[in-house]
Order: sequence, then structure tokens, then C-alpha cells
Amino acid sequence: MFKVEKKILSNGLRVLAVPMPNSEAITVLALVGVGSKNEAKEINGVSHFLEHLFFKGTKRRPNPGDIDDEINKIGADHNAFTGEEKTGFWIKSSAKDIDNCLDIISDLVLNPLFVGDEIEKERGVILQEIGMYEDLPHRKVFDELSELMYGDQPAGRTILGKRANIEKISRQDILNYRDRNYCAKDMVVIVTGDIKTKNTIEKVKKYFGKTQKGSTPKAPKTKVLQKTANIKLIEKEIDQSHLAIGVHGYNMFDKRRYALNVLATILGGNSSSRMYSEIRQKRGLAYYVGGFASLETDVGSLVMRAGVAHEHLEEAVRIICGIASDIKRNGVTAQELKDAKSFIRGQMALNLETSDQIAGFYGEQELHFKKAMHPEEILKKIEKVTRGDILKVARDIFKPEKFSVAVIGKNKNTSENQVLFKKMISQI
Repeated sequence: MFKVEKKILSNGLRVLAVPMPNSEAITVLALVGVGSKNEAKEINGVSHFLEHLFFKGTKRRPNPGDIDDEINKIGADHNAFTGEEKTGFWIKSSAKDIDNCLDIISDLVLNPLFVGDEIEKERGVILQEIGMYEDLPHRKVFDELSELMYGDQPAGRTILGKRANIEKISRQDILNYRDRNYCAKDMVVIVTGDIKTKNTIEKVKKYFGKTQKGSTPKAPKTKVLQKTANIKLIEKEIDQSHLAIGVHGYNMFDKRRYALNVLATILGGNSSSRMYSEIRQKRGLAYYVGGFASLETDVGSLVMRAGVAHEHLEEAVRIICGIASDIKRNGVTAQELKDAKSFIRGQMALNLETSDQIAGFYGEQELHFKKAMHPEEILKKIEKVTRGDILKVARDIFKPEKFSVAVIGKNKNTSENQVLFKKMISQI
């Protein structure tokens, strides 16, 4: 069990220090509780735009490339990410460079310049990024699925934003959004690896002590308004049909999330899962196939996906509906339950080997729960899941009105498939 030291600074910023005695590396991760769900429709995409711009110059490192140059000189890894409910910035380096890492991360988060010319350059970069994802239908289909499930509200919009939005977001929009949302009470700084706890917390205080006080305005709560199965078939000249099926589930605070995760593992979480066995192993219909649980603060879902030949799309949907129907009626076997728990236990061990993985694990829990559960505590919750728990969850979520189906491919019989897929779902 890791020893986690937590300190709340006078400005409200939370600091976590997690020593890893056998590591020679450290990771500094700054997490901010703001993402695409915080955006108004007209500036959808601004959170991700901001993430890019933080690296384009600060008061002390004014030239684009200065930050990258310093990070590269110490042989460190770094990146940033934007989600629906968080934005993160991290550097992983040798432990001896902890001060450099804290200095760089704090500088880019607290002292960005947002120079006009650099905004325009990065606008072009993001438009290219949007174009890239348009050309990746196995990724794009999830944006279509989110829009189907949640409609015209933040949860139904993309993290990257629409092209039209990115083209018109102004420097003032960016400044206003950053000043309103990058506040100490909704920020967590995590340092993991070869560190001394007390000394590390003092270092974070030194570098992040000037973070502005206050709280990020709460994002509007997502409303699940779906009353019937939603189907969307998008015509695209590609070699495969990319299928994503979403079912409304539970948010990250719901106690049923543990059973949902086990169900997702049995359904499509690995190469022994029902979906993988039926669709790939037995029939050879797909290269990629699987499922997972998605948990957010206000909503959650169970998502199933596959890439199949166009002529096998109907068969794939029929198989997935059949698997869901069988679990809803008959539950899962004792062996499936045992194996799923063992798989989750093993995956958690593999996913918590390095300082950056540990930083993400504890940081996200602190950001959303304001406390950090240890891996052992989570595994105890998983071990308590019963076959009865999974049956209750399956009967609750596998209802026709909770299903959404998005497909990108050569859908020549769109109207017929709409009717057919709804009929399949109605029989679950």
C-alpha cells in the first residue's frame, strides 16, 4: 500500500506526495477540474485549445519551444490532456530534476502569455487535429455516440470542438475562460516517485503558492432525456463499418459502479470476454472488438464497439444484442465472475507500476472524490461483487430505451437498418 501525504495550501490548492522507494524517477502532475463539460456551446473546444496554448510561451519562457527545450535537456517525458471534466499537465523525469519539473509545470499553468500570433498558429494545429480524427472513424464514432446519448448539452459535444468554433474563438474568450476556471480549490498537484514527502510538499508550496484563490464554476449537470433507442448510421467510403453501442449506466459515485466494471469485463473487457469470443474467435468477424465502462461525475455508461466488414454489420449487432439479452435473463457464471475479478486485480497491478501511473490514479480520485482510495480498498469492493449484483445491474441497464447505436461505414440500407436495429434492441 502506498503512503499518500495530503496537504491543502492556504489558497485551497491540494497537494499529494506519494513516495515510491524503489523508483529513480518522479512525476509531477497538475490536474485542473475543468474540461469540455464546463464550456458554453459557442466556445466548445476552448478547454482543449487552452491546453495547447499553455506550452506556447510564458513570462519567463516567452518563446515557443522554450519549454520543450528545457524538458528535452533533462531527458524527461511530458504531455498534457483534456477530458470532459479535467485537464492535466505532467512531466516525468529523473528524481534529481524535481525542481526543474515543478518550475516548468507551475510556470506554464500560472504564467502563460497567450500571444496573438501563437494563438493563430495553434488554431491551425487544432484544425488539423480535428481533421485527423475525422479520418479515424474508429475514434470518430464515439463522438457520434455521445451526441446520440446526450444531445445538445456539454456531454453530447466533442472535446476538440467544431471547426466553426475553433475558427472564431478569440483571445479574449481564452483569457476569460482561463481566469474563470483555473482556480486553486479545483486544482490538485501530485508528485510521485523517489521523493521525501515533507520536502516535496514545501517545494510545491513554493512553486504553486501563487495560484489564484477561488473555485471553478460548476458545470451544468447532464440530463439523461432519452426515451427510446437511438440509431445513427453515417455514410462514409471506408473499408469497414465502425460500430459503437452505448447503454446508460452509473456515475462514478454510485456504489453499483463496481458491479458495472465487472460486467463490462465479462462482456467485452478482454480476449476471453463474451463479445471477443463470439465475434472474433468463433466467427472471425472483427479485428477489434470489446467493451468498457465509462464513469463520470454525473453520468456513466457501458460501451461496446467493433470494426466489421460492411456485410457483417447486421450480424455483429445481432450477436451483441443476444449477449446482452442472455446476461439480462440468465446472469453470468461463477467462473466468469471469478475470472473477471482476477483480471481486474492483475490489470490494476500492471497499471500502477510507474510514477506517472500512480500520479494519475491518486490524482483523479483526489480531484473528484476529495480523497484517495488505495488500490487494495478498491479491490475489496470488487471482490464483494456477486452474481446477483451483476444480474441486477444487467436488468437495470439493458433496457431498450437506454440503448444508442452509432455506425460509420458504407450504410447503403440506412432506413432498413434503422428499423432492424431497433427491433433487435427491443427484444433484449
